[in-house]
Amino acid sequence: MKIKKRETSAIIEALNGGLVPRRGIQHIMVGRTKEAKQVMSELEQVKEGSSIVKFFIGDFGSGKSFIQALTKQYAHTLNFVVTTADFAPGKRLYGNDGQSQSLYTELMKNLSTPTSPEGGALSVVIDMWITSVQQYVQEQKGYSGIDPANMNFSREVENEITKRISSMDELPGAYDFSRVLSKYYQGFVTGESDLQRKALRWMRGEYGTKMEANREIGVRDIINDQNYYSYLKVLTSFMREVGYAGLVINFDEAINLYKINHSQVREKNYETILSMFNDCLQGTFEGLYLTFAGTQEFLQDERKGLYSYGALKRRLITNPYETAEYRDLSQPAIILAPLKHEEIFVLLQTIRAIHAKFHNYEEKVSDEDIKGFIQNIYSMPGAEEYTKVGHVARKFISGLNILEQNPEAPVSVVFDEASVENNETEDTLMSRFSST
Repeated sequence: MKIKKRETSAIIEALNGGLVPRRGIQHIMVGRTKEAKQVMSELEQVKEGSSIVKFFIGDFGSGKSFIQALTKQYAHTLNFVVTTADFAPGKRLYGNDGQSQSLYTELMKNLSTPTSPEGGALSVVIDMWITSVQQYVQEQKGYSGIDPANMNFSREVENEITKRISSMDELPGAYDFSRVLSKYYQGFVTGESDLQRKALRWMRGEYGTKMEANREIGVRDIINDQNYYSYLKVLTSFMREVGYAGLVINFDEAINLYKINHSQVREKNYETILSMFNDCLQGTFEGLYLTFAGTQEFLQDERKGLYSYGALKRRLITNPYETAEYRDLSQPAIILAPLKHEEIFVLLQTIRAIHAKFHNYEEKVSDEDIKGFIQNIYSMPGAEEYTKVGHVARKFISGLNILEQNPEAPVSVVFDEASVENNETEDTLMSRFSST
């Protein structure tokens, strides 16, 4: 298997912790080839100037977060900026107590680029853009080099920054965004890190009052619950201006919008989703790929789900001609089917190879051992309904860990123990098979 050492580490450690790996996710992609091709095709469309909204729908453990992680990885290969946020009681699309502002702030903190995939890339993006503007001014105006100490040079760079951002003037918030960028540039040129920090704080939506923002950075408006979506549009356009393909936003845990008890607040959140959907569909702005991950009840419950909001139901209802065999993956909402047993078998084969490469040992677990492990897992009452792929992978890795550290342990016995549905952990398995 052609895989980097750090990818093997990321995959094994994440799966062993019940998480989706941040690196090397393409190596464990099983049963999602068609969905992955659709995502890649849609990202190419967005790169050309479209905007698309996608809903990944499925039960817990069906692979929604996996698809979003795969989307992030693909997006980076196409030079997109990507960000993510989980909905929670304190983080919503609509709210009056800072919930929307908190959601926006999380999105800004999680901004990632191909060169800064772990997040925190806002300043990286701006610094890169300022450097490119400086180089442009140097070439166009005939300066011998980039010389921030030259007042004329710095003034011309600042004018060029304002000129470029003015192309977004039709978007609400673009003027203030431009002014804050100018403040950041001043700090960039003079080495005033505190001014840069304040500018970044404003762009991340971290100012609580307009008075504080005006006092510290000279801007009268702030990003808040009411206007944050306008600034997401500005940010998307800015990313295109910088030279990126666009912006990808992955929203996870959409079930938390469904769980809002106050019907009017819940509907306001759905109304915001409708606005986003319409803006993307009608071409209001370019370069945004927006995804939501939620359960089937979040989508289809006609009392509290998206289907309870008539305009969204009309846009998201499943293609009536779709069957389990013939899917329409171009529609906005995709229902993710659980992996089949043969697909889980292929996944565990892959994990076996990655685990052996990570720990540098010869594989001793056979295909028959894996089949027996799967049969034991799914032979228990209710297993088909309640056993998730992540749970199976984690148990399998626990067994592999025992075998790697205890070569004398019988494979069949270890996996019989690892597949039993009880609270036995790797530690208790280890104590059973460790040599004394």
